[in-house]
Amino acid sequence: MSLILYGAPLSPFVRKVDVSLREKGVEFELESVNILPMPDWFKEISPARRIPVLRDTAVGTEGRVGTIPDSSAICAYVEQKFPAPPLYPTDPYARGRAVWLEEYCDSDLSGVVGMGIFRPIQFARFAGKDPDLATARQNYAERLPGPLDYLEGELDGHEFLVGSTLTIADITAVCVLTQLELVAGPLDASRWPALAGLVKRLSARPSFVPCLEICHKIVKQDPIDLAGD
Repeated sequence: MSLILYGAPLSPFVRKVDVSLREKGVEFELESVNILPMPDWFKEISPARRIPVLRDTAVGTEGRVGTIPDSSAICAYVEQKFPAPPLYPTDPYARGRAVWLEEYCDSDLSGVVGMGIFRPIQFARFAGKDPDLATARQNYAERLPGPLDYLEGELDGHEFLVGSTLTIADITAVCVLTQLELVAGPLDASRWPALAGLVKRLSARPSFVPCLEICHKIVKQDPIDLAGD
């Protein structure tokens, strides 16, 4: 086994790489890294101070050599090294759209879900405090609908975000939205039917199940209905 994925299963970015590797049938080792505080050896290979980092021991076993930080860079590397089955379209325009949607979900959507909803709830629990439901509810009501409306429009009733097969765009979107489900439950299928359907289908895929099972063991509390009073 030459690939080591450093990170934490609860991270949607780690989950994205985990799922991508499993979709391709690539063997890898997931080595958990506690980033609070981040160990010095990890800072050396993650200059942006973020997870995940991938190490390909066939390239290097110590220090920075053989490592790639950032989930998008890792997935691009994995696609080149293990091209089948492809997770990035071959058509130039479709590939561009898939990469754009990957970036959108990693930044705009993840910013709302992670910093605006997940952290106020789950990080407070980890610290032994009450969840900051006021902040989470405000972000759920005011900031989340915009990205969800956009992705619903991109699906436009189709099974996948780009083309007729699974791509990195779908994987990234669902990895972020399963993060939301952990603390706030499923999406409103009456408002975002295509997106809710995408999350439900992909969450049941063998590539998603192992990481999500770990996450549900970590987040033991029931989801909170943020849309309620």
